[in-house]
Amino acid sequence: MSETPIFRNLESAHSAEASNNQVSVSDMNNQVEAIFAFATEGILITDESGTILRVNPSIERMFGYKASELVGKPIEILIPTRFHHRHVHHRQNFAPQPRAMGLGFDLFGMRKDASEFPVEVSLSPYESTQGRNIIAFLIDITIRKQAETQLLSYKSQLEKEVEERTLILKEAIKKLENTKSELDQSLKRERELNTMKSRFISIASHEFRTPLATVLSSLSLVEKYADLHQIESRNRHITRIKSSIKHLTEMLNDMLAVNKVEEGKVMINAYSFPLLPFLEEIQGDVGGILKKGQLIETDFQFPANSSIYSDPKILRPILMNLLGNAIKFSSENQIITFKISQHDLFWHIEIRDQGIGIPKEDQAEISNRFYRSSNAANIQGTGLGLNIVYQYVQLLGGKIHFESQENSGTIFYIQLPTSHEKNPLD
Repeated sequence: MSETPIFRNLESAHSAEASNNQVSVSDMNNQVEAIFAFATEGILITDESGTILRVNPSIERMFGYKASELVGKPIEILIPTRFHHRHVHHRQNFAPQPRAMGLGFDLFGMRKDASEFPVEVSLSPYESTQGRNIIAFLIDITIRKQAETQLLSYKSQLEKEVEERTLILKEAIKKLENTKSELDQSLKRERELNTMKSRFISIASHEFRTPLATVLSSLSLVEKYADLHQIESRNRHITRIKSSIKHLTEMLNDMLAVNKVEEGKVMINAYSFPLLPFLEEIQGDVGGILKKGQLIETDFQFPANSSIYSDPKILRPILMNLLGNAIKFSSENQIITFKISQHDLFWHIEIRDQGIGIPKEDQAEISNRFYRSSNAANIQGTGLGLNIVYQYVQLLGGKIHFESQENSGTIFYIQLPTSHEKNPLD
């Protein structure tokens, strides 16, 4: 290889030091040549115009060219074609100071066979007798890039696995929360059932004991009066027996009705039937339980020949329960208002009493099974009637609400659709 200006400059620059250190110029040249020839980094030298002046063997191995194929060629021969224009611009504006190239973006070299590979490049300018030259140091960083790519792949895979595990964990936590919620609901339901069971036992034992005691005592008296031929007294006690048996039957029917609704066994059989005779029959039935001086005032705002499309077996206990409660919780000589009208495709039913009312603190619970308001403890009842009413109204596709004030009475409002296209339970 012919000697280039860089080596002559190196020789001049270090001649004094070499003489002082007893190192000959020849030894220094040999050292520089050895570095150039045996460096694992690719080293090439260009002039200011970008023409290649010299390359070391590592460049030849790296790019697949012989030195003779590169010397005198523009540096762009070693750069992918798509970067030529940009590289020429950067080269022309190159600042004369040592620096690394490609900060912030990737650099690529192009081999003789046109294959590309990533490189790392450092530039060092120097002045020679022919002008400014540039030494470029190149490193093939293919393995490093592969490692970085693999690392990114591992990172992406790890993030994906973490995300999947996190999702699985979230789902597990959600399932646990759902399970906890279900357990809480089950525990709540169990507590409610235990409470209802206690209430039922308390209410049933009281409500059953009274009529049964009446039946037993009346039966004994009937036998006595039969022997004494006191027909009037005997008939009075027979009536009491019948009344007690009827009361027991009604309680059992209420319990069976609640159970059927809970199990979804109540089916709606709706059809059109005359409304006024139906209401008159109900009035006749509740008339037998009116207290002294009590009166049911009716306000039927519909034509006498009107028909209602509903299930009478469901509608009847709704009205009987509400009218029966109005009578039971009102004092003697009080008026109960029974009002029905039709408008906006709905039947509107209103039952108003002047009785003991429902305390404010009990109103939210009053429709629950076996629940009885605090001011009704001494009044006969199981706490099932309103629960049945609310569920039956829903089965008919209607709505129910009430207004009440303690010691001032209660008003129940029911809204029922005038027709049913299909069974609400379907």
